[in-house]
Amino acid sequence: MKSKFVFLITLLLVVNTNFAQGKKISFNQAFKFQGERLTKQLPNIVKWIDDENYLERKINKDSKKPYLVKVNAKTSNEEIFLNAEEINKELPEGKDVLQSEDMTDDYKNFLFQDDEKISFLSMENGFKEMLAGEKNIKNPKLSDDGKYFAYTKDNNLFLYDIDIEKNIQVTNDGSDVVYNGYASWVYYEEILGRASNYRAFYWSPNSEYIAFLRFDDSQVPKFPIFKADGQHGELEYERYPKAGDPDPLVKIGIYSLKSNSIAWVDLSEYDDFYTAWLYWSKDSRQMIFQIMNREQNKIEIFSADPNSGAKKKILTQQQDSWVEFFEDIYFMNDNSGFILRSDISGYSHLYYYDYKGKLIQQITDGNWNVTGIDKIDEENKTVFFSANKENIFEKHLYKINFNGKGLKKITNEAGSHSSMVSTNGSFVIDRFSNITHPTKMNLISGDGKFIRELGDSKSDVMNNYKLGKVDLFTIPTEDGIELPAKWILPPDFDKSKKYPIIFSVYGGPFAPTVTNSFSRGIGGFYFAQNDIIYLQVDNRASGHYGKKIVSQVHRNLGKVEIDDFISAAKWIRKLPFIVTNKVGITGGSYGGYSTLMCMTRGADYFNYGIAEYSVSDWLLYDNIYTERYMDKPDENPDGYKFGSAITHADKYKGHLLITHGTIDDNVHMQNTMQLIDKWTDMDKDFELLLYPNARHGVGFPKIFHSLRENVQFWFRHLLNKELNTNE
Repeated sequence: MKSKFVFLITLLLVVNTNFAQGKKISFNQAFKFQGERLTKQLPNIVKWIDDENYLERKINKDSKKPYLVKVNAKTSNEEIFLNAEEINKELPEGKDVLQSEDMTDDYKNFLFQDDEKISFLSMENGFKEMLAGEKNIKNPKLSDDGKYFAYTKDNNLFLYDIDIEKNIQVTNDGSDVVYNGYASWVYYEEILGRASNYRAFYWSPNSEYIAFLRFDDSQVPKFPIFKADGQHGELEYERYPKAGDPDPLVKIGIYSLKSNSIAWVDLSEYDDFYTAWLYWSKDSRQMIFQIMNREQNKIEIFSADPNSGAKKKILTQQQDSWVEFFEDIYFMNDNSGFILRSDISGYSHLYYYDYKGKLIQQITDGNWNVTGIDKIDEENKTVFFSANKENIFEKHLYKINFNGKGLKKITNEAGSHSSMVSTNGSFVIDRFSNITHPTKMNLISGDGKFIRELGDSKSDVMNNYKLGKVDLFTIPTEDGIELPAKWILPPDFDKSKKYPIIFSVYGGPFAPTVTNSFSRGIGGFYFAQNDIIYLQVDNRASGHYGKKIVSQVHRNLGKVEIDDFISAAKWIRKLPFIVTNKVGITGGSYGGYSTLMCMTRGADYFNYGIAEYSVSDWLLYDNIYTERYMDKPDENPDGYKFGSAITHADKYKGHLLITHGTIDDNVHMQNTMQLIDKWTDMDKDFELLLYPNARHGVGFPKIFHSLRENVQFWFRHLLNKELNTNE
């Protein structure tokens, strides 16, 4: 460890002289997005439309209107694919085909949503308006053939036949607690994801069926959220199951357009479970879904007959800690089986199963993680996937045969890569960045050969600025885990000087923040040029080393992962250039929780902190997320008690700024209220900023106030001076 430490310090003392006489980033540049930008936009490439051509969205220089071009990867020749400006001239004012609510994959049918109507454009049959006077239409979604669209209204599922302009009500029992095709809040947040926008219905590829989830929230407790507007205020109730509370009751229905009936999947043998991730086989003959038990340690995959609802079990996986829904799963066109990504081995890898659940082939293996499936090329029996195989800080594109042979690394430049693979894998659009260079975009072959550069986001003015030096390294813990870390040192870093430091953390399971990539914002560079070292560090739960290591937090949130942050602080404080009484820490949501725990449990090592919209006690957070890692409160009372910042409140002795939105529907302000109630009883010193009508996080325009107050906090406490926003 000693020799590693000496090497690291030697590495860090190499100052980046390229920026020695450069300009300084202003506060308004860093936090109000004003002034000249250090980066510029890359080409807006939408998708591949076949194995040789991709679509790119461009802007007409004269009219400033967007259009789509088809670009040939081999020749770089381009032709107009969709002249949106010309098409829009034939539409009512305000309509834009490239900003439609939904469109078919072939760009021949477009759906528009207004406050009280739906409009539809067919490139063959023209424009029409439908459902005039209808309010509260949510998530209209076209069928694959463009002949229908489905939507939800008043928590019922509807279908509209565009050709004959007929509206069909699929369900009739929607209410304030029953939602058909529209997700219960906890499913939206923790299972389906925010990108779903609560949509919980799914068209079959042949456009003959709609599978949907039906939620019954009647047994889910109501949580009151108070809005302080007007003279008397307003009370909003949210169906929110906290740890240990009852969950929504969920059913799966499959509506047949031909029979005008719903086949319900029989789930009567299951009690207190989660079900989601509805997929269709390519031939629409099977609807695939997943069931997870309430304990979240067993996951099952089923197929269901869309006409009868009869189900058949395909696969079961179980782990000692927890399982998660399979989000990366691909069903073969020839119905031979499916490929999925699973961490059953302790690392995330690819497996090929048949429809009886028999393992055909474990495709990848080793002490590294597959992070996503990028493309399945059935014709050549090849999988393109992303992984951190050679370097925990980086993500690269690889390909491998279905039989597990022929593994090849496709991307080569150091950094974190995000790839778009053409239909049969002949070409790849590769986006990547690293700590020294913003995102670039290259066109490469399916074997990794460079073809041409498509774009570079580094602006011409970046070299004029005095940016700090960024380094990647690891910090050792007492039990041998190497914590990934990245910091920005002041541009004129001097080993004989001493600097305050800010830890920027998140800390939640499988949520890494430290990668070999360019900073998303330039706030860290702003702090560095003001002689504050800006550090990001991940704990062992972040996922760099796989599920085998992440699972150490099971039933112990707030223990081993916070011990890691404390270990990092101990290590940092031994560096000769650190001001040991000016070690700060900040984060939001789980990062806010990490900050609270470090300022209480780790009070001897962290002096200042900013905790934003933070969990303070896991009893107060939703049950799906919390019980995944902690089990139910009555099954793990000691874990819940130890994992609460309120339990450790008496240890707090530094200075903390706490911010929270008053109507946060994710991490309720209740978390902050209960903690500061404890601290005010103890006569502890802290700062509190509440943002009226802000949900989870602070949005526009209040975000600018929040950012300024945060920077001001660091200047006052770490630099002993006031922030000048004009500099």
